[in-house]
Amino acid sequence: MRVLVTGGAGYIGSHTAKALALAGYEPVVFDNLSEGHRWAVQWGPLVEANLSDRNRLLETLQQYSIEAVIHFAAHAYVGESMHEPRRYFQNNVTDALVLLDALLDAGVGTIVFSSSCAVYGVPEAIPIVESNPKNPLSPYGESKLFLERALSWYDAAYGLRSACLRYFNAAGADAEGRLGELHRCETHIIPLVIASALGQRGPVEIFGTDYPTEDGTAIRDYVHVSDLADAHVLALQRLITEKKSFTVNLGSGCGVSVAEIIRAVEKHSGVAIVSNPSPRRPGDPPALVADPSEAVSLLNWNPRRSTLDEIISSAWCWHQLMVERKYS
Repeated sequence: MRVLVTGGAGYIGSHTAKALALAGYEPVVFDNLSEGHRWAVQWGPLVEANLSDRNRLLETLQQYSIEAVIHFAAHAYVGESMHEPRRYFQNNVTDALVLLDALLDAGVGTIVFSSSCAVYGVPEAIPIVESNPKNPLSPYGESKLFLERALSWYDAAYGLRSACLRYFNAAGADAEGRLGELHRCETHIIPLVIASALGQRGPVEIFGTDYPTEDGTAIRDYVHVSDLADAHVLALQRLITEKKSFTVNLGSGCGVSVAEIIRAVEKHSGVAIVSNPSPRRPGDPPALVADPSEAVSLLNWNPRRSTLDEIISSAWCWHQLMVERKYS
């Protein structure tokens, strides 16, 4: 069975392509390489094209006899979306609707959607369950929520079955060292702290040290990228067998602060990290922690690699290898 993976040359998409291949599927990556990397496409063909190119989408769906899609292709930086909302709505909404319509025209009835905990905004309670109110604080979160709602209507009207996976903070790297987190404009805390430990950048900026948390820094739920990849395969399999749409959180269920991340990297690297306090970023809530029990129950999913120690250990090993291989 061939599965189209939009954005499959990116961080989470490439790990999912690997998980698909290990589960017996053939991933076909559809990516314009604006954020992804050619070297990350290792388990199937690459179609280099833009999501807005409807004709190329239809050609790809037909050429490879695609039976399902996992949709990652999107801009994904909360802070950037606050300054460039038109860019986010164009790519994450308008272009995504081109994809949905192409699926209908090609007779493909199954899609797994990469959503986000950003749809919740500031949660009413921690941990966050799927029924929590959705009040996004950023255009990025709004774009994800819009597509979730569009998928619900496409299901009701056209029978397009979808799994919306609201994941929290993806982190870590492939245990075999073949894949890892490498963004051209890095904003994620773990690779930034590791880069500082490796001497590739200066002090780490901590955006907000006055949050109502134990150490004053923001708390997030970090989930290992390989656990996320497994969840996408499990979601696809459930959609195929049950033919019923669903939405679940993907997280470890444990909150980790920025200060704890820094201490964990110091432990693995043996390097003291210098940090600078900075103002809070617009759109960032104090804490986001998942209740993943629905995914555990529905998908029989086990985020077994998502301890802070394993996440930092795998990421540290990957970034050391990256220096040796001179990946870019």
